[in-house]
Amino acid sequence: MGYEAPCTLRIGAEVARGKAVLEQHDLIFRGPTRLAIPLKTIASAVANDGSLTIRFGKTTAVFDIGTVASRWADRITNPPSRLDKLGVRADMTVMIVGEKHDDLLQEIKARGARVVRTVPSGGTDLVFYGTSRRETLHRLRELKDSLKANGALWVIRPKGSPAIHESDVMAEGKKAGLVDVKVVSFSPTHTAEKFVIPRRDR
Repeated sequence: MGYEAPCTLRIGAEVARGKAVLEQHDLIFRGPTRLAIPLKTIASAVANDGSLTIRFGKTTAVFDIGTVASRWADRITNPPSRLDKLGVRADMTVMIVGEKHDDLLQEIKARGARVVRTVPSGGTDLVFYGTSRRETLHRLRELKDSLKANGALWVIRPKGSPAIHESDVMAEGKKAGLVDVKVVSFSPTHTAEKFVIPRRDR
């Protein structure tokens, strides 16, 4: 995400220098001591003159991180939705293949994107392929042909399953002539890996 910055952390009278990292679920400080603040516990995040003031529980922590403070405060107070992370926009054509996630379908329709069952002329903007077994990953080759030149293929798989690993998905994507560019937490139980067609092949 690019949310890393050199940081001076102040909590009460204590001052420490290290690195701040804003992850999907936590704001982390790595230095002489390590602090991890779950985003869901943060009551407020305010940026002022290069400082990010975080209130969580009965504690106030000030992260001196410079010019990125405002962007971090906005990210914390207005976290992206799942569709934002997956890059779904209202003007897109989307295809859902394999194992279905009904909540995803409902969210996509609510956003106004066009959900199709067959590949339209010109291809689709996004393909979501749900699978729980490595043996089905050979389909990535045919699904690549469903994409527009600048489209994206998301592989949705269960987390921590012995039946399919991240390495399986990455290897099969490479065989299909795709490059992996992003990984997001799709849900508490599933993860999603994004693949695109290399620029040289578009």
